Amino acid sequence: MDLVKPHNVAERYFFTRRGPQFVNRIVDISKYIDKKVESNMVNVTQGPAGNNGSILRKKLAAQGKSLPILGDDDRTADFNYIKHFVLDIESPRLRFAPSDKKIGEKYGLEWAERFHYIGPLHSNQDDYITKNAVPLKK
Repeated sequence: MDLVKPHNVAERYFFTRRGPQFVNRIVDISKYIDKKVESNMVNVTQGPAGNNGSILRKKLAAQGKSLPILGDDDRTADFNYIKHFVLDIESPRLRFAPSDKKIGEKYGLEWAERFHYIGPLHSNQDDYITKNAVPLKK
């Protein structure tokens, strides 16, 4: 396995939620939405994702009800709950963030995320070294 060697970060993507945060980059996550859902499925100790879909499915079943979107098994319930409720329908309430689906639709994409992007910055240190470095004395 190749390891990442220590390096400086040239580009920064800051995840934005809502409010006065400056958004200057929209990233298409359509190809990765199912991976995002799966990663949220393993987070069962905090947040709105994890196994809340299967919990809701069982709660509704105890009341003699069902939501077809939650399917017939726990994995499907958790997956679809996260994809359709956490990341879309109830995103503002559950994540304090706009729906990834609605963000995508606004830009002609299926799913997208908003970021505050800071690209590579000019190094004043390099300029200083160029202007002021002198040969070592022997």
